[in-house]
Amino acid sequence: MKRTQAVQRSARRNRRKKGIRKRVIGTPERPRLSVYRSLNQFYAQVVDDLSGKTLVAASSVGAKLENGGNKDAATAVGKDLAEKAKAAGVKQVAFDRNGFQYHGRVKAFADAAREAGLKF
Repeated sequence: MKRTQAVQRSARRNRRKKGIRKRVIGTPERPRLSVYRSLNQFYAQVVDDLSGKTLVAASSVGAKLENGGNKDAATAVGKDLAEKAKAAGVKQVAFDRNGFQYHGRVKAFADAAREAGLKF
């Protein structure tokens, strides 16, 4: 892949991210659930934007998974984050896919978090 293609891809994602962040705001009653996927890992955190604090975080790095960059890892992170959020008293969140398509690992994460009891 040429360098210009990578730059264009990240520019497109940043443009999508900007549009999403205009609409999705984390409040104390309904914090924002933000996800990030890299080539090898998957990260997620629940953020209260009004106070600027991360309430709960989970990642495939912290879960010590063999391969953190696949759907199974995203599913495990989704379950882990939902359990931590419920323990912290968070029941409902606003989902921020961070410019990534709702497909593959992002969808697997969201489905697992919903199954574990998080509402969004």
